[in-house]
Amino acid sequence: MKITAFDPHVITEDAEPVTELFEALGFERRHKKDIDDFDTSDIRMKDANGFHVDISQSDFLAEGDRIAIRMNVDDFDEAYQMLAGRGFKNLYGKQPLSTETSRSAMMVSPSGLTINLVHHIKKEV
Repeated sequence: MKITAFDPHVITEDAEPVTELFEALGFERRHKKDIDDFDTSDIRMKDANGFHVDISQSDFLAEGDRIAIRMNVDDFDEAYQMLAGRGFKNLYGKQPLSTETSRSAMMVSPSGLTINLVHHIKKEV
């Protein structure tokens, strides 16, 4: 398994003040995605140095603010099994969240460490 991205991820019930904070720090909104199944919206931000931060607004996932790590991988199943084998549970339930462009699982360890595991599906042209 190869890690292709490793970034901070803020999960909150109100994304606007957090987004505004990171804009004041020099980050720009790159794109936004809504996940209707979980009433969640994700904002991807990037600064001039190439650093990223993800901000999710979600009543389902947030208990106040939750800080996570977004970890993109080239082999989702291998990474998922590795984390599950270490006691991580998927907050989405038994199945990963699948869209036409990605698979993801919000994995939480017994101690509360949260990793948003993501694999982007590349469309053939």
